[in-house]
Amino acid sequence: MGLDIFVNTDNDKEISVIAYHENYNDFANRHNLSRTFCNFMCRQHVTHGEPELDQIGKITGIDISPIYGMEKYGDHESIEFQLSYAESDEEREQINKQIQADRNSLKNNIDLVLNTVGSLIQKLSVIDDLDEKLDDGGHDTLEYAVYFADFNSDSNEGYTRNNFGQDLRNFKRCLDLAKSKGATTVWFNYG
Repeated sequence: MGLDIFVNTDNDKEISVIAYHENYNDFANRHNLSRTFCNFMCRQHVTHGEPELDQIGKITGIDISPIYGMEKYGDHESIEFQLSYAESDEEREQINKQIQADRNSLKNNIDLVLNTVGSLIQKLSVIDDLDEKLDDGGHDTLEYAVYFADFNSDSNEGYTRNNFGQDLRNFKRCLDLAKSKGATTVWFNYG
């Protein structure tokens, strides 16, 4: 078992209905993000060097903050965890205010995130040696030679074996589908 990453929207019910009526594996292979992408997103919290997403932002000249911003929403468990450490009602109130402010900052972010992901796909599709341009800080936990190689090819081994290019294309397909069903706000959920 490991930690997974999911794209949630303010219209998840519509997406769930579509996924339910399709072959789940086909839907997942086209829309889900790999566990490696989850680890990739978590690198900002554990690496001693510059996280790979930040490096990619510099290489491409793209502001990647809308992608990082998707982590601000906070799921029920993480909120409960934060609140459990509050030592007073005042502290709990501050935590709740911060959570609400973070959530409000994401409202109507789908176009911004879509543009960011689309721009990354466009710019990275012409870079042949992304794995060699990135610095793992001495800890290649993402398997650079596999994950960042062959950006324009899909592994076709199921979404769990995606490379970075396939993860970004799945991410974009997920966002496009969500937008087509009326979603306006998107965020990450870990589980």
